[in-house]
Amino acid sequence: MKLPAFALAFLLAASAAAQDQPVTLPSATAATAAPSTLDQARMIDDLKTLASPRFEGRRTGTEGNRLAGAFIQQRFAEIGLQPFGASFAQPFNIAASARNAGSDAVNYVGFIRGTAQPERFIVVSAHYDHLGIKNGKLYAGADDNASGVAAMLAVAAHFKHHRPAHTIVFAAFDGEEIGLRGARAFLGALPFPKAQLALNINFDMVSHNDRNELYAVGTRYTPSLVPVVAQAAARHTVTVKLGHETGAGEENWTGASDHGPFHEAGISFLYFGVEDHADYHQPGDVFEHVNQTFFGEVARLLVDVVGTADQQVK
Repeated sequence: MKLPAFALAFLLAASAAAQDQPVTLPSATAATAAPSTLDQARMIDDLKTLASPRFEGRRTGTEGNRLAGAFIQQRFAEIGLQPFGASFAQPFNIAASARNAGSDAVNYVGFIRGTAQPERFIVVSAHYDHLGIKNGKLYAGADDNASGVAAMLAVAAHFKHHRPAHTIVFAAFDGEEIGLRGARAFLGALPFPKAQLALNINFDMVSHNDRNELYAVGTRYTPSLVPVVAQAAARHTVTVKLGHETGAGEENWTGASDHGPFHEAGISFLYFGVEDHADYHQPGDVFEHVNQTFFGEVARLLVDVVGTADQQVK
């Protein structure tokens, strides 16, 4: 009997976890890939805008960062998200430390109310800050992480027109580059009870890979999420790998981005991102180096992952 792709992936993941080996999930061909209504042109334009010199690399506490926040607020409103309270903006303070001179910071958070389980929440997140200008050089942060924010906006636009069962929260976090501060601030002042938070799905660096590969991290800690990722991967042409969840140092991505504080708080997560490339945290991380075709395929996959999680996560 031939096993379904998600069942095969589950068995592969279980075996690989024991051996500390990455798993490549089955994917579709171009002829069998699932269709999508994603607005790729708008998504590419959002990425290009956030990575433009006008935003000066979006370093927390700078004018460029504030301009990026204003742009995200505008896009949230255009999409039709609802804020918790009077505004999408959720300010928090970053005290001075060895890594930061001290500044005010702002998360931007909106939501789409669920139709069947409105009191259960899935948080889709991406950080919008980057490194700014250092030694006179602009670090534009196109892949890191204008790409994640643009993908998050595309997912939000999709679910505004295809209402989810859960309430989906869309969070653009600040202060990631200086210690995952935005995610920690959000979790420290949740606008709903923590017990109602079912899952975090985090996007960070999803547009720049020449091998058509994307990693999904988090299934080792919540094996029931393997079928969620595997079923979506089987409908798309991106090569999805499970891994980077064990060992020490930079190869273990469990705490590498804003999903880390969710994990620390005992909340299941999925993190999607590419492996480091030559432009990572370099001035070369610019819009012109984004793989636009790959980015579009990734975004369609991410819409599918969020939709599959919405159907299957309790």
